[in-house]
Amino acid sequence: MSALVTRGLTRAFGGFVAVDKVDFTLEPGARHALIGPNGAGKTTFVNLLSGALPATRGTVALFGEDITTLPQHRRVRRGLARTFQVNQLFPDFTPEEALTFAVAERQGLGATWFRLVSRMAAPRDEAARLLDNLHFPDADRRRPTSELPYGRQRLLEIALALAMKPRVLLLDEPAAGVPPADSREVMAAIAALPEDVAVLLIEHDMDLVFRFARRITVLAFGAVLAEGAPDAIARDPRVREAYLGEPAHG
Repeated sequence: MSALVTRGLTRAFGGFVAVDKVDFTLEPGARHALIGPNGAGKTTFVNLLSGALPATRGTVALFGEDITTLPQHRRVRRGLARTFQVNQLFPDFTPEEALTFAVAERQGLGATWFRLVSRMAAPRDEAARLLDNLHFPDADRRRPTSELPYGRQRLLEIALALAMKPRVLLLDEPAAGVPPADSREVMAAIAALPEDVAVLLIEHDMDLVFRFARRITVLAFGAVLAEGAPDAIARDPRVREAYLGEPAHG
C-alpha cells in the first residue's frame, strides 16, 4: 500500500489554478523530492497534503485512508507531519521543553504537561533521545529557542516533526535561510531520518535534492512536468527548459 496518494488534486484561487489535477504517489520509506521553478505550486501542494488548505477538487489518501477533508491535527494523529518554509517554533521554550511538550501532546498529556513536567520521565527521555539522534549540541538544549542560531532552529523543527512519530514527513525547504556553515547539520539530520518514514522533500537547492532523493517529481505551472530517478530528471530536456529556458529539443 502506498504511503500517500493524490488523484486529480486541484486548488484554485478564483480564476488562478495553483495546483492543477496532480496525480502523485509517495511509497513507504521513500526519499522523494518535489522541485520546480518559483511559483510552480510546490508549497500550495504541500499545504493541500497537510490540510493547511482545502482542495478545490481531487483526493488525498494516507495509507489507503481518504483524508481529503480531515483537518491538519487529525492528519498529524494519523502519521502525517511537516516542517515549514519559515519555521514555526515556540521562541521562549528551550529545545528540551518544546520537545517534551510535543511528545506529551502526542501521548494525550499536553493539557497537564506544565504541572506534571517534573514527573514526566518518559516524554523527557524521548525528547533527549531525539536531540541525541540529531546530534543537537548539549549547550543549546536549555537555551531559549529565540537565541539559537537559525540552523539549530531548523534542526529543532525537524525534531519536533519526528516527535509526532510520523509515517510520512513533509520537509518544506528545510535548509532555507540557513547559512552555508550551518547547513551541514541540517543535511546530516535529513540523511539520518528513520528509514521507515516516507519523506517528501520540497527544496530548491539542487545539490541537496540530488544527494537525498531516490525519486524526483517536477512541478511547473501547478502540474506535474516530469517524474523519475534523479539521473533521468537531470537529463530531461523539459526540466532544463523549465529551469534554464533552454528549448525542449536542445
